Amino acid sequence: MKRNYPVGIQNFEKIRSGNYCYIDKTELIYKLVKSGQYYFLSRPRRFGKSLLISTLEAYFQGKKELFEGLAMETLETEWTEYPILHLDLNAQKYDTPESLYSILNDALCAWEAMYETRPSETTLSLRFQGVIQRAAEKWGRNVVILIDEYDKPMLQAIGNEALLTDYRNTLKAFYGVMKSCDRYIKFALLTGVTKFSKVSVFSDLNNLRDISMSNHFANLCGITEEELYSNFQEDIIELGRQNKLTEEETKAALKEMYDGYHFTDESEDIYNPFSLLNTFAEMRFGSYWFETGTPTFLVELLKHSRYDLHRLTEEMASADSLGGIDTMHTNPVPILYQSGYLTIKGYDREFQVYYLGFPNKEVEEGFTKFLLPRYAHLETGNPSFEIMSFVKDVRQGDADAFLRRLQSFFADSPYELARDLELHYQNVLFIVFKLLGFYTQAEYHTSSGRIDMVVKTDKYIYVMEFKLDGTAEEALQQINDKQYALPFASDSRKLFKVGVNFSKEIRGIEGWLIED
Repeated sequence: MKRNYPVGIQNFEKIRSGNYCYIDKTELIYKLVKSGQYYFLSRPRRFGKSLLISTLEAYFQGKKELFEGLAMETLETEWTEYPILHLDLNAQKYDTPESLYSILNDALCAWEAMYETRPSETTLSLRFQGVIQRAAEKWGRNVVILIDEYDKPMLQAIGNEALLTDYRNTLKAFYGVMKSCDRYIKFALLTGVTKFSKVSVFSDLNNLRDISMSNHFANLCGITEEELYSNFQEDIIELGRQNKLTEEETKAALKEMYDGYHFTDESEDIYNPFSLLNTFAEMRFGSYWFETGTPTFLVELLKHSRYDLHRLTEEMASADSLGGIDTMHTNPVPILYQSGYLTIKGYDREFQVYYLGFPNKEVEEGFTKFLLPRYAHLETGNPSFEIMSFVKDVRQGDADAFLRRLQSFFADSPYELARDLELHYQNVLFIVFKLLGFYTQAEYHTSSGRIDMVVKTDKYIYVMEFKLDGTAEEALQQINDKQYALPFASDSRKLFKVGVNFSKEIRGIEGWLIED
């Protein structure tokens, strides 16, 4: 079996003419075009936004032949060609005010070569306005505007407030032109990862319909389970064969690794399209999506906002807060959601609150591994080696060895963490035992200042209690007094009771006691 997988290919015409796999989204695209005029769609990176833009471009160019065999072929009867202004902000590096000006100026120059200019059009927004009007007048048809990754300049400027403000002001005026040019516009779609809302970019463009959390268009990007099974049945069987898995085991592995995205409370599960295509192209499972982007600025936001990492598995957010990221320095949850690291897990209708969590194992494991060296001290500097060694110590029943390694993770805790030392300890423990949980059974509970931990392997059970500025003896005594080990009394595995004490004075683990 030999199939062409469009890994990294985001051009609809190239996919169709090159006989690459294509998941037919054209029925939804037809619905999008016929039911509205101005749209905004937020989706994580590499989720098919650029392909959506390219498909719309081919449609509005009237390229009927590219839609042969797709739903659009029977739905559309007119195939009218329109003037198109397509702006892609994805490829540029944005680190100076001039870099944004350069790419906007380049696009405008190309359009002005087709639709002319006037001496009075001296600003970017005036030039854009002039191009839209003259294109519509020259064609005798209204203009289609497609803007891909509208927010890329602002995302790259996060952390540089002066540059972010400059970009925000430039783009606010530029995009705002679309409202004043309404009578010349047939259709407009802006895509991006995030939504800079409220008083920022979209305040002058309040006629956009945000479909990011619309039930009608929840699976416009990404791959549903039905689409996976109907389009990749042979691929699933071959993937299983090459990885020594049955068909059902292969489906379960694909679901665990790449499924789980929800962009509304009622949407069906969405699989990550980039990871799926790479898995079939390579015929092996991997962290394809996670490894193509490093969420460094997200980790900085988590640290800056003093975020308790336990909340990653049981986060809550209102619908309003998920729609924008303007408060990201105090609340990183919306940008974690919009970037694809958290997704909707449930909805409380009474209080209009969403429950959030990691979408799948690829994201959960990848993000947790990424957090480790940014919160903990690693002697080798190699997270994979440290995790592997830690897991081996636990599996071999070498409690002292894994406690020494755990102790090393807290070495060199920065002085500036003094006021947040307890949160820092809890965050590092969360990361470590979350990672352990991918290779063993690890349960980690916190309540009213108490931390207790249970780790299970095929041969051993560890019941652990942590104290802050107490003693290891007190921690061990609490395990015995409160009978934390009682549920495992009839278990044949060897049981370790472990009491650990943290000290604020030495900013780390002072000591531990083990009872078996």
